[in-house]
Amino acid sequence: MHILVVNDDGPPSNQSSPYVHSLVKSLQEAGHIVSVVLPHTQRSWIGKAHIIGQTVKPTYFRPGTLHQDDGTTHSRPLPAGAKEQEEWVLVDGTPASCVQIGLYHFFQDRGPIDLVVSGPNYGRNSTAVFSLSSGTLGGALEAAVCKRRAIALSYAFFSRNHDPEIIAGASKLSVKLIDYLYANWGKEVDLYSVNVPLLEGVEGNKIMWTNMLQNYWSEGSCFQEVVDEEGDADEEEQKLREREGQGGDEGANGEGEKVMRHKHKHFKWAPRFTDVYKSVEDAPPGNDGWAVKEGYTSVTPLKANFMHAAAQTEGELKLNPRPSPTLPAVETPTLSESQPFKTKNHFYALINYEDAYVQPLILEALKARFTPDSYTLISSLSELPTPSTPFLQISSYESLPFEQILSHPTSSLINAYIIRKALIRKHYLSTTAYNWTTKNPSSILATNIKPACEFEVDYAEFLDDALVEAWELQESWRKGEELSKEEREWWILKPGMSDRGQGIRLFSSEEELQGIFDEWEAERPDSDDENEDEDEDEDENEETATGKASEADGKGGNEEKEGDFIVTSHLRHFIAQPYIHPPLLLPGNPRKFHIRTYVLALGSLKVYVYKPMLALFAATPYVPPWSSTTTSTFSNTTDLSPHLTNTCLQTGAHDGSVHSFFSLPDSQLPPSQKEDIFAQICATTSEVFEAAARGMSVHFQTLPNAFEVFGLDFLVDERGTAWLLECNAFPDFRQTGEELKGLVGGLWREVVGVAVGGFFGVEGVEGKGEGEGEMVLVRDVDLGRR
Repeated sequence: MHILVVNDDGPPSNQSSPYVHSLVKSLQEAGHIVSVVLPHTQRSWIGKAHIIGQTVKPTYFRPGTLHQDDGTTHSRPLPAGAKEQEEWVLVDGTPASCVQIGLYHFFQDRGPIDLVVSGPNYGRNSTAVFSLSSGTLGGALEAAVCKRRAIALSYAFFSRNHDPEIIAGASKLSVKLIDYLYANWGKEVDLYSVNVPLLEGVEGNKIMWTNMLQNYWSEGSCFQEVVDEEGDADEEEQKLREREGQGGDEGANGEGEKVMRHKHKHFKWAPRFTDVYKSVEDAPPGNDGWAVKEGYTSVTPLKANFMHAAAQTEGELKLNPRPSPTLPAVETPTLSESQPFKTKNHFYALINYEDAYVQPLILEALKARFTPDSYTLISSLSELPTPSTPFLQISSYESLPFEQILSHPTSSLINAYIIRKALIRKHYLSTTAYNWTTKNPSSILATNIKPACEFEVDYAEFLDDALVEAWELQESWRKGEELSKEEREWWILKPGMSDRGQGIRLFSSEEELQGIFDEWEAERPDSDDENEDEDEDEDENEETATGKASEADGKGGNEEKEGDFIVTSHLRHFIAQPYIHPPLLLPGNPRKFHIRTYVLALGSLKVYVYKPMLALFAATPYVPPWSSTTTSTFSNTTDLSPHLTNTCLQTGAHDGSVHSFFSLPDSQLPPSQKEDIFAQICATTSEVFEAAARGMSVHFQTLPNAFEVFGLDFLVDERGTAWLLECNAFPDFRQTGEELKGLVGGLWREVVGVAVGGFFGVEGVEGKGEGEGEMVLVRDVDLGRR
């Protein structure tokens, strides 16, 4: 295919245009004919402009070594018959002008141009605020109004350190996506806006169909006033003459009346990027800004009038749409097997949980709970007979059709709420409990959730400033100044948005805490330094589907981490809580354990606790926190294995680490104590969900046609108090293991029976499978949402 490449960043430059050379080479290596016309200098934020009255003059660029900035620019093209060498055209115009000149005035000998690619832009072009001013979008729009297929391509960077391998990965993915979009071009689509995050392994991340987030600048100017310190001689002389003619402060009428005049100012373009990032944080998922924030590639179909095309703007785009060999393929009945019009109590179900451990359990639960004629399995939303047909989707959070369920609240049901960070973010959960207990001091949350100090810190050197209002910490340190480590109060540090146990640390003094941050900063790779303009508020990650790890998290994250340094751009929020010591230890088993409880939240709002619970044990016998540390560099010499019960941190098989809680020997934990612990868990769970729904309703927004399974973690202390540690969305069921897989299967049979059967009015099949009849209703709150 013959592809014309334009951009708004100009010729290759590590400083201002670091990506275009890599893309061109990748397209050429894929067998495409690539012609290049670029502005001769930076033309960002210029949109789809042409400069009236200008005579556009070309120069000719001969690219050098990739990423070396050794290309050369010439006033004349290579002469005919010269030794073959790649040569690009540079024009002193705009990206839109580059398109016009490239389409109609050069490259005719190469054949017609099939596709125009504008980019890759140096930075994201997600959301309306960025896109409306984008020269990259402007180039693609110019091509579209010239009746050419066009793709606006942008690379969302998170560091100015241009890693060649990461750029190469983004370019390879871009080529695959360009080929796919060209071969599967939407009927009503004029152009696509594509945003690729520059992250290691981006080729393995999801590609999402998205809409463009409609956002706005907040109040105030995007221009900054600057002092006019530099003026030429003529300007300075004019100023002197103006002052001379003014004759002091009196007005021209000689009566002393002051006449208001303009104050001479200069202005510098200084857009408020935080407005954009906050709009992404406040918006529900599914838009282009959200996708980039989550590390996904976004693909937004557009018309050449800034409107979304009549094409798919939800769900995942799969470049090779084939059923995964590890997941059971969904069988779609043929027309002869099922009629488009079903009985009143029939629904269509799209089940794609994207987890080989859980997917078959959900399908088995549907089969066990409902008769075959009560539901039809489908593989795409497009297979629904009508948009209002009863419809169930159970899938990953990123794939859920939120617009569909918001538009059809009585007929569509999904397996996640849109916004629930009041529960699943550690720093928000702490606030939820604090706000609720302030108004309800007798609440069980006052006795079963440890109070927390919250703080935000970007760099270790600012830690003391971040802790100014951490009164509890300051008081604890003051009391412990003259005490030994054994006598001090110990604290646990938890990054608010970490996973796989990353960043969990123990400390008892300000010096130890400072040492933790100092070491993280020393270990952090240079590429983790965020550019100020591109620095996103980390809370934007509010609704990611993955549950996060704490001192007792039994689940894992989605990505492998290299080392345990803190990525401050992701882990900016922290909480510190008093460490729970001593924990309950069972006779004959000196390892610390926590309890994983599965909770079903349904509609607006019923809360159920699944009685079969898990006990997850640490890898090594428990010792007090001061016995795990030395007096040298703190975090390097702290053995956390006796303290963390997260099975993800345990190497090899998890034999002996995961047990059924109620199956623990009665000789170790009497039945009466098990029931008391369960009663505390039920009371705490019911209270915290109501606290989030009523007291933090902006950050936990229930829906009548949604349900969600959460994994709550509790730690029991020596006195028998069950302390809530955290709440995880989309818990990692795989950590349960094969031996206890039936417990998870029973959970999903209960969830399907209670949530799905109740919503669609479908009668369940009688059964006595493992775990059935164990879903305990602990709270029924009418929030008035229908």
